[in-house]
Amino acid sequence: LGIGPADLHAVNPRLVYGRMTGWGQEGPLARTAGHDIDYLAASGVLSALGREGERPLPPVNLLGDFAGGGLMLAYGVLLALLERGRTGRGRVVDAAMVDGVAALFAMFYDQVQDGSWGPRGTNLLDTGAPMYDTYETADGGFVAVGALEPRFWAELVSLMGLTGLPDRNDRANWPELRHRLTEAFRSRTRAQWQEVFEGSDACVFPVLDTAEAAGHPHNRARGTFVEAGGVL
Repeated sequence: LGIGPADLHAVNPRLVYGRMTGWGQEGPLARTAGHDIDYLAASGVLSALGREGERPLPPVNLLGDFAGGGLMLAYGVLLALLERGRTGRGRVVDAAMVDGVAALFAMFYDQVQDGSWGPRGTNLLDTGAPMYDTYETADGGFVAVGALEPRFWAELVSLMGLTGLPDRNDRANWPELRHRLTEAFRSRTRAQWQEVFEGSDACVFPVLDTAEAAGHPHNRARGTFVEAGGVL
């Protein structure tokens, strides 16, 4: 169409030209079709998502399309605008979803290489640890537990009235801890647990559905959800 970056920069060298693809502009897969789930697979990140012993589980299309793609492109455009303010010249910003996904996982790659990151679903933040997971309640609801730090864990244990728990720092004790938490959370409804942990620093929160989230007092106070054209 004659509107590629070279065409446009010939007219206006200050333009920031952004473009986004799945595989990038170059490489063996550059002209191949793909979707979010494929970019997660190729980056190695999909292999790390899911429960232990189960198949990899993609988090809808949040990681590849929106985080690795859209947000990375927006970030690159903002950097290019900053540079233009200093140099007067624009840039071509290429965002490839597969690159963005890999970058998002950078924090964990060194752990994979030194052996401290184990198989899917066995690690601290991927549902392997009993203090960072979800648990079902008596009414079929769920609570999210993120009591990672010792102080938060101590508050959780105290509020739940749990005694005689094994040392959570020993991974061999994680199955027993998970069993104890599972049984305890099943003893009350989600609303009852919400009342127990209300205002605490135990990092336990009810898993809200999308309708409930829009009506939660904190989200209402922050204006997190808005209605436009009758659509929330």
